Amino acid sequence: MSLPKVLIINQPFNKNTGGGITLSNLFCNWERKKLAVACLGYLLTENMDPTPCNNYYQLGSEERKWIFPLDLFSRKYYSGPINIDERTNVKNKVVVERSIFRVKLILEYIVPIFDYIGISHFQAKTSLSSSFCRWLDDIDPDVYYMQAETRESIHFCNEIIKYKKRPIIFHMMDDWPSLIGVRGPMKKYWERKIDREFRHLLNKADLLMGISEYMCEEYKNRYGRDFVTFHNPINLNFWKKAQRNNYQLTNSPTLLYAGRIGLGIDKSLKNIAEAVKRLNKELHTDIKFIIQAENAPNWINNFKNVKHQDFVAYEDLPTVFAQADILILPYDFSPESKSYIKYSMPTKAPEYMASGTPIIIFAPQDTALIQYAEKYNWAAVVTENSVAVLTEKLKNLFLDRSQRKQIAQAAKNIAETRHDSNLVAREFEQMILTTAGKKAVI
Repeated sequence: MSLPKVLIINQPFNKNTGGGITLSNLFCNWERKKLAVACLGYLLTENMDPTPCNNYYQLGSEERKWIFPLDLFSRKYYSGPINIDERTNVKNKVVVERSIFRVKLILEYIVPIFDYIGISHFQAKTSLSSSFCRWLDDIDPDVYYMQAETRESIHFCNEIIKYKKRPIIFHMMDDWPSLIGVRGPMKKYWERKIDREFRHLLNKADLLMGISEYMCEEYKNRYGRDFVTFHNPINLNFWKKAQRNNYQLTNSPTLLYAGRIGLGIDKSLKNIAEAVKRLNKELHTDIKFIIQAENAPNWINNFKNVKHQDFVAYEDLPTVFAQADILILPYDFSPESKSYIKYSMPTKAPEYMASGTPIIIFAPQDTALIQYAEKYNWAAVVTENSVAVLTEKLKNLFLDRSQRKQIAQAAKNIAETRHDSNLVAREFEQMILTTAGKKAVI
């Protein structure tokens, strides 16, 4: 099969973010020399994955300009091509000129004011530099694969399209349009303006993708365009190397959450901790709630049975997930959090499914995650923001071996039939081939 050259805009390949992992799995069969990425410098970290792609353009100080006074404190990033295999050299291409006092002043006082009055929507602009245009001309892509989640990134996508017209694929990962421009006296102005600008970009796209079936249905109604669902696929052989098949509880039972902490998650994690505390008291057990995250939540010391552990290498996740007795997928129930996650699907969901460990979801009813779980019965679900209800559901799951086994087997079946990267990546390839105007050569 002859695959087209793809320029990926605003999302790097990495192993520590949902977007980076999803990208790596969707493009898993692509020829490395036919992929290139353009993104802002702060997205290029030590967790970059050079395997699928090593041809990057770092959008730095030549492309991104800040308004005063933010320009006095912004990081001075190198602009230009970067080979990810040579990451040791990249550290020398970032120059930081700022004081701790000035940074604190900006973050604690100026940024909140800018957010409130709407200046944050034009505080920085990313434009095409002569260096970037030369790089773009050299790689001469056949198709653009774009993501965006700010007004600035919308404008940058439009500038690229204007400079060099190519077929466009746009992929939505979260429902950020529902939250953008929601503060202050200029709220309605920015909502309307950014909505118009975003619709203008979508109308230029030849193919639109969403992250869940629920998102694609909503966006069809909202934007009047068809969206195709592409979520994170997984390498089943990778996950089967440590897949759980025994549903007896271990001597020291564990409930595991692995992922980020922050908007959309922290309050529910605390409620889970409280539920485990009550469960241990009622059953006279010693169940541990393990939070595998970059940092521990600030309330963790209030619960003796909640433990924090650092992220592990991606290669070790199958073993870590299979060793847990139950995996939990939580969302927050606040209106702001619900607006952000309503149509999203966690990258880790298929990974949880393939692990062979039974899953419980603690999330609002009207979310893509709950709809998907209830449709295919691959998890126990709690849709009430109630510690008592969650405690009872956990109790039943920990006490009922047959229920744990039934849920886990259903999840493994869904992973194999709907998330196998051999199947999903092949369909993804065909979509891009069609969009690029090329035919597969078998």
